Amino acid sequence: MNTTTLSHLFVTVFLFNFSHFMVIPALTDVSLAAICPGKDECSLAIYLTGVQQAVIGLGSLVMMPLIGNLSDRYGRKIVLTFPMILAIFPTVILAYSREEGFFYAYFVLKTLTSMMCDGTVILLALAYVADNVPEQQRASRFGILSGISSCSFVSGNLLTRFLPSIASVFQVSAATAMVSVIYMRMLLPESNMTPAAINVTTENETTDECLLEKENINNRSPLCTIPSLHDSFSLLKSSWTFSQAAIVAFFNMLGDLGLLSALLYYLKAEFHFDKDQFSDLMIIYGIAGIISQMILMPVLTRVINEEKLLATGLAFNCIHISLLAVAWNSWVVYAASMLQILSIFAGPSLRSIVSKQVGPTEQGKAQGCITGLCSFAGIVSPLIFSPLTALFLSDHAPFHFPGFSLMCAAFTVVLHFLLFIHKILVKSIGI
Repeated sequence: MNTTTLSHLFVTVFLFNFSHFMVIPALTDVSLAAICPGKDECSLAIYLTGVQQAVIGLGSLVMMPLIGNLSDRYGRKIVLTFPMILAIFPTVILAYSREEGFFYAYFVLKTLTSMMCDGTVILLALAYVADNVPEQQRASRFGILSGISSCSFVSGNLLTRFLPSIASVFQVSAATAMVSVIYMRMLLPESNMTPAAINVTTENETTDECLLEKENINNRSPLCTIPSLHDSFSLLKSSWTFSQAAIVAFFNMLGDLGLLSALLYYLKAEFHFDKDQFSDLMIIYGIAGIISQMILMPVLTRVINEEKLLATGLAFNCIHISLLAVAWNSWVVYAASMLQILSIFAGPSLRSIVSKQVGPTEQGKAQGCITGLCSFAGIVSPLIFSPLTALFLSDHAPFHFPGFSLMCAAFTVVLHFLLFIHKILVKSIGI
């Protein structure tokens, strides 16, 4: 394992996510100012966010498996370049102006580019780590990768907290996104497409055979690399563990997206949060993630398997979302956010389980399949949670429960947590 190679990958992920995360606290204020000036509650903004999320999910459902498959054949770095460049343009628009017309131009371009960009960097980074790290170390390395994302989350939101204006937030974000592309192109080497553990290949595989296979791949048309639905279904049916991991990924993402689509509007309407308070909350989330992924998880993976870590993460995610739904004071929101220390275990544990179910030349395809299913959750989520959020934050709610949509998101995670525990028990002891 080349630690320098992974270090360049981690820096690339940090810079890209830094530019992405730092604009999140400001987007709610920008959206409401452009769509519903002077208001703290706006159903139109909620519905537009839901439509955007659904369209992005639909596009990502197609693009993520394709991108993963292409990276298996042509290399992670070359495939990573294009979405990282595309992600710069929407932010540049808001860096120039946040007037209504520019906001809608941003909205449309962001929707189109996010079909390819959202999830691509983490998908290819996971495959890159799997290329260069032996199986027994992947869970901890995936955790560190997630911890790097949490570091960028904290750093981005901390910077946003102290920048003098919303305009400067988008200007710094666009500049950082450009730097991330330049850094990646100059310093990140192409991934070792034969895995770190060459020992997993058969002993009789010769160098000539490897070169011949590579030559055949390079001579194939890119259209030949497009995975069909049959390919995805075959991968899902390849093992019991992979199929269960895919189901867990879908429902956990469904709950998380339900939380994400509702939380900022809920906090704005109920507790009148602004850019600075959103930043404070996200900094707490990020610090909890850093502690979890860079300190606790590397230690726990030595004594606890990924299935138990995944179950722990799902359980605490349920509690976390439920507390947010019934928050009676702003301090409850901040306290609930600390549960991220344990709930964030779910993501890296799930990706490590998936990584171990496929061969070394299918890491991108496997991670792309899971990311595609998560994107499908992005289609379903706004159909359920956007109307609920708009209804229960409006004056026409059937009963007073502003956090009702969050409670429904928590119920989604609870339901699948119980099903997951039951299936694990069935598999392990046959009850």
